[in-house]
Amino acid sequence: MHKILTLNKIAEEGLAVLPADAYETGPEVKNPEAVILRSFKMHDMDLPVSLLAIGRAGSGVNNIPVELCSKKGIVIFNTPGANANAVKELALAGLLLASRDIAGGIAYALTLKGKGKDVPGLIEKNKNQFAGAEIKDKTLGVVGLGKIGVMIANSAYDLGMKVIGCDPFISIESAWGLSRNVCRATQLDKLLVESDYISLHMPLNDSTRGLINAEKFSRMKKGVKLLNFSRGEIVNADDLAEALKLGKVSRYVTDFPDAQVLDMENVIAIPHLGASTGEAETNCAVMAASELRDFIENGNIKNSVNYPDCELEPNADFRMLVMNKNIPNMVGQISSILAKDGINIVEMLNKSKGDYAYCIIDLAQKPGAQIIEDIHKIDGVIKTRIIQIKK
Repeated sequence: MHKILTLNKIAEEGLAVLPADAYETGPEVKNPEAVILRSFKMHDMDLPVSLLAIGRAGSGVNNIPVELCSKKGIVIFNTPGANANAVKELALAGLLLASRDIAGGIAYALTLKGKGKDVPGLIEKNKNQFAGAEIKDKTLGVVGLGKIGVMIANSAYDLGMKVIGCDPFISIESAWGLSRNVCRATQLDKLLVESDYISLHMPLNDSTRGLINAEKFSRMKKGVKLLNFSRGEIVNADDLAEALKLGKVSRYVTDFPDAQVLDMENVIAIPHLGASTGEAETNCAVMAASELRDFIENGNIKNSVNYPDCELEPNADFRMLVMNKNIPNMVGQISSILAKDGINIVEMLNKSKGDYAYCIIDLAQKPGAQIIEDIHKIDGVIKTRIIQIKK
């Protein structure tokens, strides 16, 4: 019986991917092989020795100790694209909120409660203070062309906007999905100079933290509207406050407000609702559970943030899985140990990602405990696992 610890409430459709006759799931599971979670913060959690994998039902993994897990051979999965449509729809709403003072108008209308017959006249008298602009024929710059960025770029074009996209690391899949009508900027500065609206869609890491700063604000059009549906820390808050004060940025819409941002004028703060739809939560749960099941039962890795994607159709009854540091001659040493004991390798796949590598080896017969021990003694090997492939 495989054991999966749930650290948040997970959609039933996701848990249904893990059959009850083979998987025990729940918040009280002891010695789990895997963890599935949403926003639970794992940084202060003692990681069980039994833990093989973590499935994040969402894209961000800031709540997971990635480096520690990598060193321990714990694969971290996320669910890129599962909540993409939900975020896209909210970002489009943010685009309209930034352009038309809808939020201000709604707040004003609520102040008219109790005014009786005067309400229509007061609305007509004061509505002009909430006037805005149309997005049609304006230029939107989309920074980051992953699945969400591509969907927003395409939808904004369909709404009549001119769209510029910038992503030096755009994937082949994203490039295929991007409308031919979206202009590609090879340099971020070109996008900043030409855009009336800028929408940020990138992961938070060392290279993107504080990316939008005073130097970048200086290149933008006066009165630009900035949307941040990625992570708050991508925008330097002190520089943002100055840009808003000077009118360089006329409106800032964010799904990641903090205390400092909430004190700024002309900010539309949304309480992290990007993936807060029933459909998105279900999609993420199903995807995370499917990734964990495939890894536990077949050893395949797909959508990992710390180990390489590595998938191989089973070609034998037994499969050896080796996680190791990405150093030379690992495969040769493993193969030599297997050959010495007469174990035939049916097929092998080895992939690397940064400092770590992963090897799937299909074997004609089950290796003995001594072989496993010898492989684990190889300098750089982190974890070794043998699974029997179900027919």
